[in-house]
Amino acid sequence: MTDSLDPARRIVYTGAAGGVGTMTRPLLAKLYPGLVLSDRVQPANLLPSEKFVAADLTKPDEVAALVKGAHSVIHLGGHSVEGTWDQILNANIIGCYNLFEAARVAGVKRVIFASSNHAIGFYPRRKKIGTDVTVRPDSRYGVSKAFGEALGALYSDKHGIGVTCLRIGNVGPSPLDVRRLSIWISPEDLVQLFQIGLEHPDIRFEIFYGASDNEASWWDNSRAHRLGYRPTGKAEEFRAQAEAEQKKLPPDPVGDLFQGGTFASAEFTNDVKRAGP
Repeated sequence: MTDSLDPARRIVYTGAAGGVGTMTRPLLAKLYPGLVLSDRVQPANLLPSEKFVAADLTKPDEVAALVKGAHSVIHLGGHSVEGTWDQILNANIIGCYNLFEAARVAGVKRVIFASSNHAIGFYPRRKKIGTDVTVRPDSRYGVSKAFGEALGALYSDKHGIGVTCLRIGNVGPSPLDVRRLSIWISPEDLVQLFQIGLEHPDIRFEIFYGASDNEASWWDNSRAHRLGYRPTGKAEEFRAQAEAEQKKLPPDPVGDLFQGGTFASAEFTNDVKRAGP
């Protein structure tokens, strides 16, 4: 499935202090000793094998210093939920550009970009989609992830960086409600997708869905499977608890129709019949 990646090569992980970073770091540390972690604040419980470099993605000089000498970057940094336009613009659009441009200048070979299901959140739940669909973001946050995918394609085609975009669903030990039965991914499966992005010889520009082996999935993730993805997490094993948690939530006449859930319904002023493809 993969080319062996020299563990001595410098791999930078942005957004390392966030929730997903915290869940995946211990798993990655076993695979890639010497991981260089970055965020605006130092992650808790830094391992002896890990190095921390503080960097603000909106400051090009700090990003350039961070990626200097790096072979690969796992880019999870940025504003991780919906926000104001200024928040999204600075952290997720300007910051994302700074990261890709610094990677180009530094000669980075591979970038894994943490995209999101919210880049396609206005697709209806009844429609199963692949990775080649037109983006239909459900929020300013989703727009920033669509931008990051487009930027990744540009830097792959124009500059030869191997780029993997992961449209991540919801990462955690188990799915939290009925919607997440369709989009959940375990930390272990997410790390497996990281490995493919870091090591597989055929990576040029790819979009994968960040989802485990979910019976209720809305996504065709066959390209990831062709490159060796073998998810072990199964959302269906948690259905009873997810349905119990769902009963505690209020109905959402808009969000319950679309894959993006509450991101789609927030600030919604349209007729639902005119929304989505």
